[in-house]
Parts: sequence; structure tokens; C-alpha cells
Amino acid sequence: MKKLTDKLFGGLKMSWLNVILFAVATAGYTAAMMIFVRPIDLSFRDIGATFECWILFAIIIMTNCKKPLESALKTFVFFLISQPLIYLFQVPFSEMGWGLFGYYRYWFIWTLLTLPMAFVGWYLKKRNWVSVLILSPMLLLLAMLGVGFIQSAIKNPPYHLLSGIFCFAQIILYAFALFDKKRDKILTLVISALCVIGILIPVFINGGSVAETMMIVSLEDDVTSSAVVTLEDEDFGRVETSLDGEMKVARIFTAVDREKSTVLTVKDGDKIYKYRVSVFYVENTFGTDVKLVE
Repeated sequence: MKKLTDKLFGGLKMSWLNVILFAVATAGYTAAMMIFVRPIDLSFRDIGATFECWILFAIIIMTNCKKPLESALKTFVFFLISQPLIYLFQVPFSEMGWGLFGYYRYWFIWTLLTLPMAFVGWYLKKRNWVSVLILSPMLLLLAMLGVGFIQSAIKNPPYHLLSGIFCFAQIILYAFALFDKKRDKILTLVISALCVIGILIPVFINGGSVAETMMIVSLEDDVTSSAVVTLEDEDFGRVETSLDGEMKVARIFTAVDREKSTVLTVKDGDKIYKYRVSVFYVENTFGTDVKLVE
């Protein structure tokens, strides 16, 4: 096991060609997960929305570079190629088409930030207590993601369970693979444990409640006050309507605890309108989307 981790974090040939091939391969895999994996709550799709896998990829690149500047440039190029390719590969299969690139601006900002972060991240190779401090922000992010995924799995089993396990497995992997001294291994685990405790405190204070958001669906002008508005999946949330005034709207109240999607149906006599309503991950937070589909 030690030989394997030493190979992974310092024993690979990280040439420019390998960086580019790595970027294309991870982009292709991610796009395939987003296109073909259903339902949308499965852990395999999380790679297209959250950071846990990309943290691992970045650390692999950084620890296999010989100089800090090389680490910064190669990590930057890896993200510069992989992230737009993910959207490009999905364009022919998505209803949004080229509109998918509207989500890329978030990843482009993070791509730019990889330059300074990967420069500093190269010093993980020093395998000392300073390396532990450098790793700490990634430990915090993994703890946040892991707790969130496990919460989702508890509330809606088994969705995102594998992603939660993967986050905490990474923390353990880094503690034992990136550091040689027992002191540094223990310090990494202690920092991670404190991060998890800090994240869980407000959860227990709030009684484990999940944040709720309101989605507003603007209905067609010819919808009358006698229209019947329903959600195809009743577990998605609850609906309130305002159909008497000039603005005809449906308000959907839903828990933002996982990715999910359903259809809002508006039946008004012989007229039927259907809207696809979705909750999805964007940059470690939740976004919502409403689209008229029929």
C-alpha cells in the first residue's frame, strides 16, 4: 500500500502530454456520468458539480511536479482543458445545448485560482507540519462536502452515500500517504475531526433541519383561477398558487438537501402546461431551474 501511494503522490511522470491526456480523460468520464447516469441524485454524478474528485486530481498533479511553478502551470492547464470539455461533450445531449456554458463561469474562476493554490500546494511534497497547514483548507472542504453528502444519504438513502464515504476516505488517505511522521498524521486527522465537529454543531443546534428555498414559476397569462397545479413527485415539496391577479405564479417550497427534479403540471380546462423544476449543485451550493417543457 505504501509503495502504491508513494507512486501516486510523487512517482508518476507528469509530462505536459500526460497532463493533457489526464484532462481529456477526466472530462470525458465526467460528461458521461452527467449524460447517462440516472437518477440525478446518484453519487456518480457528483463529480460534475462538486469538488471532491477534483481535489484528488489536483493533488496528484501537484505532488508529481518537480517545481512550484511547474505545479501551478500544469494544474492550471489541467483545469483549463477539462472543465470546458465537460460542457462541450454534453452539448449534443442536453436540452440546454450551448447554454450549458453559462455554468462554466464558476469553474473558470476556480481555474484561475488554481495558479496560486497549486504553487503553494506543491509544498505538500515537503511532508512536514507546514504541509499539514497547506492541506488544511482542502480538509475543511472535504469535511463540509462529506457531512453534506452523509446528511443527504440519511434523509434520502442511499443518494450521495458513496460521495460522502469518498470524502472521508480522502482525508484518511492524505493523512497516511502524504506524511511520514506520526505527529503529522495525527495532526491531519485532528484538524479534520475539528472541522467535522465545527460543521455538525449548527446542525445539532438546528435540530438537523434542512434549509428550504422557494421557487417561483411564472405561469402563462391565459391561466385562470380554476387551474389545478400539481407536482408529479409529491415528495419534491409543496405548491402554493396566486392565480387571481395580473401575475399568475406558482410558488414551490422545497428542501435544498440534494439534487432532484420533477414536473409541475398546470391543468386549466383543456389547456395543460408542464414545467420542469430542478434543484442542482453549483459550486458546492444549490441552484434551482424552471423550464417550460410542454
